[in-house]
Amino acid sequence: MATAVQDGMQWMLDNFGTRIDAAVKNTPIPKALIIAIGIQETFYIWAKMYKTATPEEVLGVCVGDTIDFPRRATAWPKDRAELEKATKGKAMFKVARAALERIGKINSGYKKVADNNEDKFCHGFGMFQYDIQFFKEDPDFFLNSTWATWDGTLSRGMKELTGAASSLFPNKSSLTHDQAVFVGIAYNQGVKRTKNGMDTKKFKMGFKDDDGIFYGEHIDSFMKTAEALIKP
Repeated sequence: MATAVQDGMQWMLDNFGTRIDAAVKNTPIPKALIIAIGIQETFYIWAKMYKTATPEEVLGVCVGDTIDFPRRATAWPKDRAELEKATKGKAMFKVARAALERIGKINSGYKKVADNNEDKFCHGFGMFQYDIQFFKEDPDFFLNSTWATWDGTLSRGMKELTGAASSLFPNKSSLTHDQAVFVGIAYNQGVKRTKNGMDTKKFKMGFKDDDGIFYGEHIDSFMKTAEALIKP
């Protein structure tokens, strides 16, 4: 798995490295954090296709997260009905449903979700998984497939990361490795929860996978791998 992750990171660097450099310039966000989050959020989707697909094809399948209630009880929309009540919500459901059916063609887990429930749809869009909760304020990003472009998905990821960095570590022009990991955790679970757990939970925060590994622990590991690959 380590070699596969390294190969995926190198693909990101080869195809998007220059644009990552441009995006993080004059921000405290390190390049390694961008790579780590791209791997953590969506590598499971594109791992089996990126060596033979075009970058555009890879970006086009970077969708996910079909979980509704109760995990998303406080996040809009909690289900199809709530989404369709919004302005252009019915159009958004069609986009989100089509995304689920498209990823179902390459991922059996998503296919099962799509086949078993016609009301299910994707909540995360783009390599950096911009959440559908932002649809009301940013509808064109979703409806016009801006998420399926590198500049589109990275711009929203950077917006979230720089906001988290500013809240957690104000007035910092650069971040240490550990600080960057905490920013990555905030990207997953929000600033408030991250700030409250930094002293006691360390990197054991964020989504915990089936192996019992937390999002923060993955970001820490992936960042270390990326840091070794990135040339000074």
